[in-house]
Amino acid sequence: MTQTLRHDWTVNEVNALFSLPFNDLMFQAQCVHRANFDPNQVQVSTLLSIKTGACPEDCKYCPQSAHHKTDLKTERLLEVEHVLKEAEKAKANGSTRFCMGAAWKNPKQRDMPYLVKMVEGVKQMGMETCMTLGMLEKQQAERLAEAGLDYYNHNLDTSREFYQEIITTRTYDQRLDTLEHVRSAGMKVCSGGIMGMGETATDRSALLVQLANLPSHPESVPINMLVKVKGTLLEDVEDMDQFDFIRCIAVARIMMPRSHVRLSAGREEMNQQVQALCFMAGANSIFYGCKLLTTPNPDENQDLQLFNKLGIRPESAELKHGTEEQEQDLYQSLIQQQNQADNAFFYDAS
Repeated sequence: MTQTLRHDWTVNEVNALFSLPFNDLMFQAQCVHRANFDPNQVQVSTLLSIKTGACPEDCKYCPQSAHHKTDLKTERLLEVEHVLKEAEKAKANGSTRFCMGAAWKNPKQRDMPYLVKMVEGVKQMGMETCMTLGMLEKQQAERLAEAGLDYYNHNLDTSREFYQEIITTRTYDQRLDTLEHVRSAGMKVCSGGIMGMGETATDRSALLVQLANLPSHPESVPINMLVKVKGTLLEDVEDMDQFDFIRCIAVARIMMPRSHVRLSAGREEMNQQVQALCFMAGANSIFYGCKLLTTPNPDENQDLQLFNKLGIRPESAELKHGTEEQEQDLYQSLIQQQNQADNAFFYDAS
């Protein structure tokens, strides 16, 4: 199934996709996925919080906001050497992309030299790089691109119509401006949203329409399920039905057929069967490791166990055009590393 990339979706069209019988939607999404990707490969990233808490933004969902009273411990910008050591660990554990996140409204000029060194250091390891630092000015985007930053993450979070119910300290258009600066600087765009914040089904459709109708589809589209944190204003919001979440993955895959759709925050609350359905629906990217910035995430061992059950292989940055034998060698190497770590833990515990 060859699908032309579209940038003219309407909310009514997308609502109709969401309304399809579940099996019909899954079949259509899986066909689109297979036409554009190896259905048994998943891109693996690691996310590190390089500056934690005390963010001036008032995002209702976020434990890092200074507007909320959570148990989060704030931290200043990490030293470059510390960040690079964490990147080395991530590569050893099989990640092909290292993402660095800072709880800022936007980076200050005094921070830029340190951010550039982080990007350059991770690139020297042969990994892809990604950052999420809040809003970017045009010159900042250009400087990060010159340093070698591959991806910049800046989520739209939700529909334009629901946005003011979630955030008031940054406008929707400011988010779109940052995405334009990122694209103009030559970096790849990582942008998605959060489901389960009390939005309507039409809000979910409108978010995906906004993303798919950008001049170029984001190369990476993270679909997050809200992680409710005590002390935030969304801690008591009603849980999202997990079948509705799976539908979001499927519709995103259909609308943006050549983008990596990331099964992002919320996996800790999903059993293996739900995650398997998300992969069936077209998700082909995950964050690997026990924490996403400040919220829980399944550890590497759980992910490898699930990959093994499903016959999924981690995508390799170095071997994207390699043979299946090379990719299998990489997978077996990851399994061996995890077994060695498990044995070390067992003997230490005794």
